[in-house]
Parts: sequence; C-alpha cells; structure tokens
Amino acid sequence: MTVFVGKDSAGTRKTLSAGGKTVAYYSIPAAEAAGLGTFSKLPAALKVVLENMLRFEDGNTVTLDDIKAFSDWAANGGKNPREIAYRPARVLMQDFTGVPAVVDLAAMRDGIKALGGDAQKINPLNPVDLVIDHSVMIDEFGNPRAFQMNVDREYERNMERYTFLKWGQGAFNNFRVVPPGTGICHQVNLEYLAQTVWTDEDQNGETVAYPDTLVGTDSHTTMVNGLAVLGWGVGGIEAEAAMLGQPVSMLIPEVVGFKLTGAMLEGTTATDLVLKVVQMLRAHGVVGKFVEFYGDGLDHLPLADRATIANMAPEYGATCGFFPIDQETLRYLEQTGRDKDRIALVEAYAKENGFWRGADYAPVYTSTLELDMGTVVPAISGPKRPQDHTPLDRAAEKFLDVVSEYRGVAADADAGDMADEGPAPSAPADPRKTATVDGEGYTLRDGSVVIASITSCTNTSNPYVMIGAGLVARKARALGLTRKPWVKTSLAPGSQVVSAYLEAAELQEDLDAIGFNLVGYGCTTCIGNSGPLQEEISKAISDNDLIATSVLSGNRNFEGRISPDVRANYLASPPLVVAYALAGDMNIDITKDPIAQTPDGKDVYLKDIWPTQKEVADLVQQTVTREAFQSKYADVFKGDEKWQGVETTDSETYDWPSSSTYIQNPPYFRDMPKEAGTISDITGARVLAILGDMITTDHISPAGSFKQSTPAGKYLEERQVPVREFNSYGSRRGNHEVMMRGTFANIRIRNEMLDGVEGGYTKGPDGEQSAIFDAAMAYQNDGTPLVIFGGIEYGAGSSRDWAAKGTNLLGVKAVIAESFERIHRSNLVGMGVIPFEFTGGDTRKSLGLTGDETVSITGLEGDLKPLSEVPCTITYADGREKTIALKCRIDTAIEKEYVEHGGVLHYVLRNLAKAA
Repeated sequence: MTVFVGKDSAGTRKTLSAGGKTVAYYSIPAAEAAGLGTFSKLPAALKVVLENMLRFEDGNTVTLDDIKAFSDWAANGGKNPREIAYRPARVLMQDFTGVPAVVDLAAMRDGIKALGGDAQKINPLNPVDLVIDHSVMIDEFGNPRAFQMNVDREYERNMERYTFLKWGQGAFNNFRVVPPGTGICHQVNLEYLAQTVWTDEDQNGETVAYPDTLVGTDSHTTMVNGLAVLGWGVGGIEAEAAMLGQPVSMLIPEVVGFKLTGAMLEGTTATDLVLKVVQMLRAHGVVGKFVEFYGDGLDHLPLADRATIANMAPEYGATCGFFPIDQETLRYLEQTGRDKDRIALVEAYAKENGFWRGADYAPVYTSTLELDMGTVVPAISGPKRPQDHTPLDRAAEKFLDVVSEYRGVAADADAGDMADEGPAPSAPADPRKTATVDGEGYTLRDGSVVIASITSCTNTSNPYVMIGAGLVARKARALGLTRKPWVKTSLAPGSQVVSAYLEAAELQEDLDAIGFNLVGYGCTTCIGNSGPLQEEISKAISDNDLIATSVLSGNRNFEGRISPDVRANYLASPPLVVAYALAGDMNIDITKDPIAQTPDGKDVYLKDIWPTQKEVADLVQQTVTREAFQSKYADVFKGDEKWQGVETTDSETYDWPSSSTYIQNPPYFRDMPKEAGTISDITGARVLAILGDMITTDHISPAGSFKQSTPAGKYLEERQVPVREFNSYGSRRGNHEVMMRGTFANIRIRNEMLDGVEGGYTKGPDGEQSAIFDAAMAYQNDGTPLVIFGGIEYGAGSSRDWAAKGTNLLGVKAVIAESFERIHRSNLVGMGVIPFEFTGGDTRKSLGLTGDETVSITGLEGDLKPLSEVPCTITYADGREKTIALKCRIDTAIEKEYVEHGGVLHYVLRNLAKAA
C-alpha cells in the first residue's frame, strides 16, 4: 500500500527512531517553528486532523491557509469552522452496511465501462476491512447447541451475500474480509486492526509514520477513539468515496472537553459511567462536535472503560469521543498482542509530536464540562432512548410511569394536599395488564422481561463487566437460581477472546447453567437480530397488548429495533442483564426487593450475588492475557471450514444473478450521462410524511424482521421466498427492491398525516391511507416530486446509508426538519437529496401542516451558496399560500457539486472515467 503525501511547502517532514527503525513523520512543532501558527494548546483529537493537513498539503486540496486555520481555532476560543479536506488512513465496514457498499463498487465497475473507462479504476485506494458481524440471528438459545445451530442457519440464510463478499475480496485491491463467527467489527478493530500510529511507504518509497485514522460504515466506529485512533461513522456512500481517494469534506470542528475526576465506587461499572456521560453530553449539546476526555480521572480508567465511553459517541450525538495517548494506551497495546516495536513507535511518536497526555496536559477547548466518577450510581437507560438515564433504584417506579402514560392513566393525586378536604379519593386501578401464557404455568404482565441479552461491542469488549456478569451467574448458580422461564437469554461476545477468558476463569459453565449460552459472535440483539420469541409468549403479548421489556448490554434501544414483541427496551451493564434475567420483571426494584428465591424458599437480593471490584479485577488479571489475543487473532482472515467452502467466481465485474433476492444491480448508474447537471428548483411537491422529533435512521430504514403483509414481504412472496427465509431488512441491503419497500416502514414510526396510526403509512394521491412505498410509486408515476417534514435531530442513530438511499429512490427531493444529525445529513447530500432546516421559529406544528399541502422551494438554481437561505412556498388545501425561509444544509462547495452530479458516487465515477 502506498500513501501519497503532499509537497510539504513548510518543511515539516522530520525523522525519528523507535523500535529499531527510523521513520519519517510530519512534525507539528516544526510547523510552529516555520511560523504557521501556535498549535501546542490544540486538543490531541484536533492535532490528528492538523497532522493530516501537514501530510497532504499540496497547495490545492490542502493549503497553508488550511494549516494556519488551526492556530486561529485556538486563538478564537476553540472555533473556526473552515472547510477542510480530510483523508482518513483506512475504512472499516460491517456486512449490513458493507454489502451495499460493495454492491455500489461492483455497479460502478459496470458504470465506468459504460462511460468508456477502465473497470480497474474502481478499486479502494485506502485499505478496507469488512467484518461480517451483523448476520447471526438468535434462533436457538439457552442450550449447548445454540452456537452451532445459529451459525448453520446464518450460512443457510446468507450464502448469496457471502458468495458476493468473497467475490469482492478477490476482485478488489486493498479489500479484506473478516469471516463470520469472528467478532464484532469495532471490537476486532480495537483488539487487532488498529495500531494507534500507522506506517506505510509513500510514493518515494520511504516509510512514514502518522496517526491511525479511519471512517467506518457503522456509527459505533467511534469505539476505537478509546485507543486514541480518530474515527467516526459515515454513510456507506461517503465511505465509498473515501476508499476511492475522495477526501472527506468537513468543517474544523468544535471540541468539547469532558473532564473526568475521581474514581468509580464499589458496585458501579463502566456501563453506569457511560450512561451518565450520554445523559450529560446530550444535555450539553455536542452534535457535529468532537468530545475529548481529559483530567486525572483517566489515571484510574482502564482502556476497556474508555472504549465503552467512546463507543457511545453516536448516542451522545458527537462525531467522536476521543482519549489521548498515555501510559494506559501502551499497556493495552501490549496486553492485546501488538508488536513491541509498534508500541515503542507509538510512545516515541506521541511524545515527539505533541500527542502524549502527561500531567501537564491542558489544551484549549471550545467548552467544557466535568464529572466526578465517584458520584456515578448504578443505572439503566430506557425505555426508548439511550439518554433516558434512570438510576437503578428508580427503575421500577419510572417503568410504572411508562405504563401509565401508555395506558392513558392519570398520575396519582398527591394525598397530602387533600388531607383537609375530606376523605381522599380511592387510588386509581393498577394500569398494568396481565396475560396467561397458553400451555405454560406462568402469567406475564406489563414489565415482564422477555429478552435479557449480553450483546454488543459496547460492553462485551470490556473484560471487567463480562467477568462481572460471569461472577453474578456463579453466585446465582450456587444459590440454585436460574432465569425465569419467559426470559430469552443470550450471550453474544464481540470477539472470541471473550470466550477464551470466560472459559479460563471457568465462568462460562456458570453462565450456561442459568441460560446465557453462547449464541454467536456478532451484534445479535443490539441490531435487532434477537430472533423470535416462543410462539405462545409472542401471542400472549400481542393478544393482550402487553408492554413487554428487554434488557440488553447494548448501545441502542430505539422503538421497534430490538424485537417486534417488545415495546420498552433498557440498556444495562452485563451483570445487571444477568440480574434482570433472574428477576424477570421490570416492576421489581432490584436494589431492595428480592430478585428471586432459592429452591428452599429463601429470598435472594442483588447484594447477595453482586461481586466486589477486587473479585473482578483479580480474575481479569489472571485470565485476560496477551497470549489469548495473539492466539485468537492468528488466522483472523482465514475463517472456518464453512467460509473456506464458499465458492465464487474470479471475474473483474460481477455477474449479477437475476433471480437473487439478496444482491441486485442498483439503478444509480444506469444510463448516466457523461456530464453533471444542475440543481433545479423543487416545484409542486407533495408531502410523503410529516414526522416528529428524534426520528432515527431505524425509523427511516429498519434493520430487523418484517412480515409478509408489508410491501417487502409481498415482493419476496411474489418471488416464492417462504416467510421462514425472509431474514431481515439488514441482510437484504444488497437488493434495492426490498430496501425501497422498507423505507419509512418501521412498525413504530408515526406519520402525523394520519391519526394515531403506527407503521409505514401515508395518504396516497387519492387521499386514502396507503403504504408509503405504494404512495411514493404512484406519485413517481405521475412525475410528482415529494418532500418529507421532520422535527429536531432528524436522522439520529446509525450511520445507515439506506436511510438516504431509500429516501432518494422513493422520489423524495427534499427533507425539511428543525435540525439534522450529522451522518444522515451528509448521507442525504451524498444521495442528491437536499436537507433544509426551518428558520425563524417555524416548525411543522406552527405551520399547521396536515400533509395535504403542495410545496415549492426556489432559489436553488444558479449560484446557490452553501448554507444559504432560500424561499419555500407552502400552498394549503384551501388555496392559502405562505412563504417561509429555509436554510439549505448543503454545507460546503464540494457538497454542492455532489448534488449537481446526483450524488457523491456519480461525482467520483465521472471524474474517474475522465481520468481514464
């Protein structure tokens, strides 16, 4: 691999020796000495971006003025939103988002040949690693056969996709695939792929050292920032452009400093800490910003805990949550089996170039906030947002509030205020419903925990909470306890190393005994692959409209994500997941009520089974070893016999199988003209949906299962696919026909054009209720453009490119919202859909929108400036007109070019075709 560097006008290229080698590097102190500005007070996270400017400075895409802007940033109190061209070192993908990206690359090879270009121009210029981790579903659980049976079903369901990915591994340069059953991409990245300081040969054949950086097609790419590797999630569209050599266009970000002091108290975990951090940063407001953690509290924070905090940056809304390089970084690199020469280079480079966090580390930040970790209490978050932080001792009380709100029951009157006004009124009836499960000897009620899952890279990467969960299981087993019979339990670690140390500690036997058998290595419940509940349980929930709950050690609990049978989802530490499986009920205050009884009838409390910090730390010290990491990652790209047996063709372009319901050639590049067009005004558009606040990419493009009555289900049935083989939306992201039909099809989405209706519905051209896909196609046949209206934080959550792709393919030309989450806004632009923000206090509600309006947006043609305001005329059903100003969220000049071309991939493809 060759890294192309710039011309170094300021002479910042120097050399250093470490680990027995001498390497070149680009020196920030040398940039200061050359008079380009003062950079010593920049946060380490921003110095990584500055180094990128020094290395790629060419007088064109990166100029000396771009470099000087970082000095102005520090002088201006942490603000200077200058547009820059940033080039990450590598790209990380997972299979849900990676398959459509590889589909696009394959389609681009067809497209460039149609334009008269060379198909070999379509190759990643930067290294790309794709980890297959999103496809294992929990069909089998709670028994020793679960892992193998789930793996077998995974291959049965996904062979078309795996064949395609294996073709891509052979067809494209710089593209590696980590096979199924290895782990979750972010954990594999943290434990193996990431190097903290990267090295490569430049175009002159010299070895250059530079910060390890990446973008990834999954929002939780941020996890690796715990290892001082700057990375964040982008849509597959933007990632494809990056891997093809296109720089990431961005504004120099603000950096919020989060000071950590003190140390965690007995009984608390890294999960409790991160849930508190999420709550605080959401309240502070960090969307589109970097967050950097500093303070002497880091001296007591293991890297695994840092990675947990960095992982949930999307949940607190930041671009990333960065931890500078320090002694703990080096310790973790050593523990996880990294080359000792590399570790020596990391230390030498960080100290030489100003990236080291020492005792005197005190950079300038845009703003700051502080948390004493000694004040953190055990907590969960839910029922539908990660920032809904709830102290554990209030969880049962708050759940009753959830039930009351859902059932429409008024809150209890304060009896104390009524003391002098005669007898107090009788208390309202308990709003909680119950239901008997057919053929089983138990009853469910609102709050019954039907899923308890140790899942997700967020926590399974952390041996402290995983060993903690094992110890809870051990103590529970010793008392004769097991899971409640209605709880679907599962253990899906993020890497095989977790199994190695759980087995070394002899804790896997204890987890197995209470139902937490290994079900696979992958995202599982966290991505919605929780699998079906027992049929009788599902029926009892559905027939009685029960508010069933799940508890998972993940990072996402959005509506409709975890299971179609579950309305309330809670994020918790792995030890608490085990505890709730034993309790089986969210109504129990597990901080003081008995969570279970022994076989002889004795009450068991949480304190009876909760391990001490010393118990956990001692076992971590004994069992989490360098040798375990080296052993498990020795053949990481080889895979098992099943993967080795996947047969594929050796061809430059892909032979698209016409009968495939998983992989289809997308329509983006068909009949594409050689030259770009212009941006046109939007006239006479109709409203496809009016959506509320915090509409997530899960709402827009769900990843989970779907029923045969949905447009996607009908499409598959027409092609003789049995319901059992439907799989999930996520697994079918290589087929645009399925994904178009799944856009805005989340079972919990609410279109305000309809009264109280849940699911993917709207008003069609005839004014009648219709599936959103069917209405969009009817409008498209009439040549009618469409718009979407939304509230605040539109597009929150996953970096799901299909949320933008599907929006585009439905014929939506504009999304108008109060605010956008960073990744989805970028994805919309990357697909040629223009995001607009309300101004002047206007909202969908203040405008009285019903969906019967016609919308026209002008001022887009000609010399449209980034971030300019344009007029929008709304014509109401009664003929009234109202003109408002919208802020066009095409943020940069290059983004305007993307939209003119019809999207970023069209832009890249045309340029490559011309270069050929």
